[in-house]
Amino acid sequence: MKKTYKIDVDCANCAAKMEDAAKNTAGVADATVNFMTLKMKVEFEEGADASSVMEDVLKNCKKVESDCQIFF
Repeated sequence: MKKTYKIDVDCANCAAKMEDAAKNTAGVADATVNFMTLKMKVEFEEGADASSVMEDVLKNCKKVESDCQIFF
């Protein structure tokens, strides 16, 4: 399953850090962050609960970029 989320981040470098953090979250098969459109596309692993996985994605993104936001 793939979903797209609106994000708030200050710079392209920070967006790249968010992408790496999302990709390294359990339950995420792949993730792409587009700084120009301020969107994050997440492909979830088979059987993963998108809501709980996104909570973990946000926690991991906050570790690398404390003022980022993901709207879900």
